[in-house]
Amino acid sequence: MGCVDQTGVSEMKLGILAEGGDETRVAIVPNSIPKLMKNGFEVFVESGAGISAHHADSEYDAKGATIVSRDVAMSSEMLICITPPDFSLLSDGQMIACVADPFRNPDRIRQAMDAKVTLMSMDMIPRRISRAQAMDVNSSQDNLAGYKAVLMGAAQVPKGIPMMTTSAGTVRPAKFVIMGSGVAGLQAIATAKRLGAIVYASDVRKSAAEQIESVGGRFIEVEGMDDFEDESGYAKPLTPEFIQKVNDTVCEVAADADVIVTTARIFGRPAPITVPASAVANFKAGSVIVDMNADVGGNCEMTSPGEVITSDNGVIIVGTTNLPGQLSSTASMLYSNNLTTFVISLVTDGEIVLDPDDDILYGAPEDSDFYVPGMGGVLVCMDGVIHEKQTRLSEVIG
Repeated sequence: MGCVDQTGVSEMKLGILAEGGDETRVAIVPNSIPKLMKNGFEVFVESGAGISAHHADSEYDAKGATIVSRDVAMSSEMLICITPPDFSLLSDGQMIACVADPFRNPDRIRQAMDAKVTLMSMDMIPRRISRAQAMDVNSSQDNLAGYKAVLMGAAQVPKGIPMMTTSAGTVRPAKFVIMGSGVAGLQAIATAKRLGAIVYASDVRKSAAEQIESVGGRFIEVEGMDDFEDESGYAKPLTPEFIQKVNDTVCEVAADADVIVTTARIFGRPAPITVPASAVANFKAGSVIVDMNADVGGNCEMTSPGEVITSDNGVIIVGTTNLPGQLSSTASMLYSNNLTTFVISLVTDGEIVLDPDDDILYGAPEDSDFYVPGMGGVLVCMDGVIHEKQTRLSEVIG
């Protein structure tokens, strides 16, 4: 079962699994089924897979999918998931496209290697390649997370957001501080601005100032700031001294803020602390911190993952660990579009083909402007070994 080279395989059975734990999304929504079938896939959906994303089995059935047990779905040639399945239950050569977060979960990758499955981790997508943008699950889910973070902050803060002029007096607009202006941060800035807040935003990339201002934010500049961005388009790890300078500057601006949203996430590493406990002690009572990275340790030193807590001085800290999952219908639809585009790109003449010249699968060649040393594409491992281009990951796996 499965496919390792240009010869392809004779059948294209796609399995869609029900996600476990607190995951409310589903990897493929009913509206994607006709497009997948048109491109030659036979789609098997585990019964109940779409319930938490508000899609009944009958919707999948109406679109042409086959509703099956988990065991039958798991036996498909290719599995489409959000979180990885139990690799020990799979067969040699089965293909899985999911979000494996390999650098933070090396044991998971070792299990995939032991099972000899072909693992494609969609969070490893070479995001700067234009063709990859329609498959970029990081961007689609981060965008929604930034939007939801602002709404959660607005729901928790004990005051109105926009300026309001009433016969009883004028209500001043709320002050939001967005720490970071990647995909999530820019959406957070734009959403807070639409709610009527005054929005300040920071980033370690000086080039982000123009983007921040374009969506209505006011850029917080830190002395000595440069463009701390790596070849993949992610923020680089910073020196402890500069991190301290950024923290001090931004937290000073945030001291009288009503809502602070933290977005700092470094690819493959624990979230950096951008709001230390000492800063929280200086924030005003009733202010809200929404920590967008509670799932990987948190940007706020006081964040309690999965909980909403209140500090001794009255600061509310929101540690929700799956923000896209709070918008399960929309998040599932966008993820489904990303994955549908991806799997269709693998089809050649009615067969799944893992083309060695596919930059999205294997990474750009060394002579390409998009080449990143030590990084491949979404293909992590196959036939029990990590792909040769994933040298950074190999060092982590050991």
